[in-house]
Amino acid sequence: MTAPRFSEPLDLPCGIRLKNRFARSAMTEALAGANDAPNNNHQTLYAEWSRGGMALQMTGNVMVDRRYLERPGNVVVEDDTTLDALRAWAEAAKSGGSKIFMQISHPGRQCPIVVNTRPLSPSAEKLRILGLFGKPKAMTSDDIQDAIRRYAMTAEIAQKAGFDGVQIHAAHGYLVSQFLSPITNQRTDEWGGSLENRAKFLRQVYAATRLAVGKDFPVAVKLNSADFQKGGFTIEDSCQVAQWLEQDGIDLIELSGGTYEQMSFVNGTEEQQRESTVKREAYFLEYAREVRKAVSVPLTVTGGFRSVAAMQQALVEDGIDMIGLARPLCVQPHAVNTILEGTTERIGINEDGLMIGQGRFGANAQNWLIKLINTVSQVEYYAWQMNRMSRGLMPQTDARNNAIGYFVWYLNRTTMLGLRRKFARRP
Repeated sequence: MTAPRFSEPLDLPCGIRLKNRFARSAMTEALAGANDAPNNNHQTLYAEWSRGGMALQMTGNVMVDRRYLERPGNVVVEDDTTLDALRAWAEAAKSGGSKIFMQISHPGRQCPIVVNTRPLSPSAEKLRILGLFGKPKAMTSDDIQDAIRRYAMTAEIAQKAGFDGVQIHAAHGYLVSQFLSPITNQRTDEWGGSLENRAKFLRQVYAATRLAVGKDFPVAVKLNSADFQKGGFTIEDSCQVAQWLEQDGIDLIELSGGTYEQMSFVNGTEEQQRESTVKREAYFLEYAREVRKAVSVPLTVTGGFRSVAAMQQALVEDGIDMIGLARPLCVQPHAVNTILEGTTERIGINEDGLMIGQGRFGANAQNWLIKLINTVSQVEYYAWQMNRMSRGLMPQTDARNNAIGYFVWYLNRTTMLGLRRKFARRP
């Protein structure tokens, strides 16, 4: 069989056709106002990306429950009160020829205290990061059923607003991922214990979502290849869950990995970080190869792709169907066009300037505070570029050596947005 070219279309099981093999993976924009609704900034940002050549865009986390956010500035869709704003967002995101999927999500315990001091989670296992997150409450059966209903409702509204599909966020330590992992799911009822029980929440979220949107509307999932934590969700678990999802009728699986406590989706795995002389590209390809053996459903891999050669290898040798890009498109929003035109061999920037320093102050840092500052700095540098593009400005392509500054910017911005939202009047 001939390996797919970058420009070759991809047909999803539901029947929708994607025009090429590039997807813009989700990154949190944090652009919503105190009303949690999308606005002109979202339209400007996503229209710019849509002109960049990729077949598919994923929105950043769209929350299904206003009480619990991944961070202040998230868009929240609980009902159709902001339907007009959602329609404008979807239209802008498709204006350049890409399709747009809404990523629907619930943070679970990864909800900052400035939003809610007692978030929900499968079990009352606290996230230990600088005291930024409160101790969660273990969800009751009613809480679980309410959350399932909310995912389906948000998906139904996304469809009504003109989005081309939805992606259920089941990775990175958010609520669905918390159910899947034995570290955060220590329940002894029907929702915990065996992998089959731990996967029940995801499968019921998918089933309710599919029922709400019908068989012809794409439903994708973002799934951890592993938690990369001892005793957590493993690659073997991921393969089995992927098989169940394929049986259930999922249209596309995007593979990533890690949680807030082990942020492989930002930095790669710890093994890759230690390999300082090796290019740390395509963090999760090794795991994706195993999932590929387990399922035939279309697979996207996101994390670390920078060279065109590595992207082509993923399609040719590893059986991956789509290349997921995130950070590079925050500094080079039209990078996919240059790849398709054959005018570039590498995208993205050198990120060394986004860390405090080198050696024990850089990618191989062992001190937890240095690692945290470096990680947050990298995330917030790209959040700042999204913020600039949302205001019609060009991104900065020089990774400035100001890690502590970006860390402080995150703390200040999150706090101010959270307080403004908390005291805003709601209709």
